Amino acid sequence: MRTLDQWFEEYAVSHQNPKNKAIHYICVPAIFFSIVGLLMSIPSTFLSNTIHLNQPIIENWAVVALLFVLFFYVRLSVSMAFKIAIFSFLCVLLNFYIGKMVPLWAFSLIVFAIAWIGQFYGHNIEGKKPSFLKDLQFLLIGPAWVVQHLFSKK
Repeated sequence: MRTLDQWFEEYAVSHQNPKNKAIHYICVPAIFFSIVGLLMSIPSTFLSNTIHLNQPIIENWAVVALLFVLFFYVRLSVSMAFKIAIFSFLCVLLNFYIGKMVPLWAFSLIVFAIAWIGQFYGHNIEGKKPSFLKDLQFLLIGPAWVVQHLFSKK
């Protein structure tokens, strides 16, 4: 199993251009956020009837998916898992309130589409293919890479 640093080294190969990096610092969190919103938009009737939970914030598909995502990060780094857990909680909370004002699925779909356009534009500038085309796990390394670089002392 690769370490988090090994993942970051490989991810960094196709993320050298400063413009591409800047685009990623915006678009990667936006994609993560929008996926949480899309998952929260899925009706949870089946989930609540299956698990018998009475807490609305727990009764959604995003929280279930995020538990699996956090398990992936814990295997790599407890510290990074904690940072991603905080970001995930903020995503769930903000999506919850956005969903009270506008249709969450539509808002999330628009953010998702715009952010992916940005990502591919950034990789066009970079001149290299996105890492996830090589290994889908890079879809989870991207958010950790952003967190690492935004909050590092380098």
